[in-house]
Amino acid sequence: MQLAPDTKVIVVTGNDDRDNALQAVAAGAYDFYQKPVDAEILKLIVDRAYSLYQLERENRELASRGFGPRLTGLISGSPQMLKICQTVERIAPTDATTLLLGESGTGKEVLARALHDLSGRASKRFVAINCAAIPETLLESELFGYEKGAFTGAAKQTKGKIEYADGGTFFLDEVGDLPMSLQAKLLRFLQERIVERVGGRDEIPVDVRVVCATHRNLQSLIKDGSFREGLYYRISEITINIPPLRERDGDAVLLGRAFLDQFSQKMAKSFKGYSKDALAALEAYSWPGNVRELENKVKRAVIMAEATQITADDLELEKIDDNNLPLNLRRIREQAERQALGRAISHADGNLSHAADLLGITRPTLYALINKYNMKP
Repeated sequence: MQLAPDTKVIVVTGNDDRDNALQAVAAGAYDFYQKPVDAEILKLIVDRAYSLYQLERENRELASRGFGPRLTGLISGSPQMLKICQTVERIAPTDATTLLLGESGTGKEVLARALHDLSGRASKRFVAINCAAIPETLLESELFGYEKGAFTGAAKQTKGKIEYADGGTFFLDEVGDLPMSLQAKLLRFLQERIVERVGGRDEIPVDVRVVCATHRNLQSLIKDGSFREGLYYRISEITINIPPLRERDGDAVLLGRAFLDQFSQKMAKSFKGYSKDALAALEAYSWPGNVRELENKVKRAVIMAEATQITADDLELEKIDDNNLPLNLRRIREQAERQALGRAISHADGNLSHAADLLGITRPTLYALINKYNMKP
């Protein structure tokens, strides 16, 4: 126990050794078992010890991560997103210009706000602007501001969004839609950290951390000549690729439960969670609209549902055979083994010695698995 405190020790003792066994437990042993040995009972004790060890190890891992993401507004339990969260926590205290890449609805603005909230700029402004939502003719004045009389209707001097973010964080969403005419001006700002208002000549220094985001493929835009390569390298000092919801293990159900609680409280309704078919549908659906689509479907379901549980029909999702989504570990392991066997034999073109090498097992073990699953190569 001194060498490896996490070890689960089980003492097997004779009938006359009970006192010694109790002393062993007091010294840190997990349990003791008296002879004669019954293999089934001993196996049960060992399995219980192993389960406890696994739980303790998971608890230590969670503790080392700070019990999951500490990012406001982000709900996730998937390894894919926990890795993203750790990256955000690591780079937030810096001023590195960060590029967030991901499909629409994956939570790019949530992560941008997290970068701000976990930084030394948290007490200052977080200013966001969506390049795709503002007409090109107005975008320059929105970003950089304008002087009085710069154009018709410019009745007074007005600061741009970048100036308003001074000391804080400026979030440029959908940067892939930024017109070429403004890309050069944004590049100069990123290089010099100064802005010039429309119609003005004064160079105004701005201290701001810049975070950009887009759902578009910037490399393709660069090849097409619609995005400046120099700007790309300026905004991507650190790049974070946000996985879509369909690639986040278990997050669809986790988010679905959170949204159900949220909308049930807002609308003063009470539900006993999701039905079995609804949970299966949540897991199986591909979620092309990602978290935003999931949120909308749950909101509609809460409004329209009449029963005590939310069903797949309420979510407007196709019912799925739950047998296609096994939770039983033995079934999952058997499916994985069967699939791996088929792939290995296929890759080896029927050569069982080669297939065994690919699988990292011996030929007798391979033959045993082939017989177990009644597979004839």
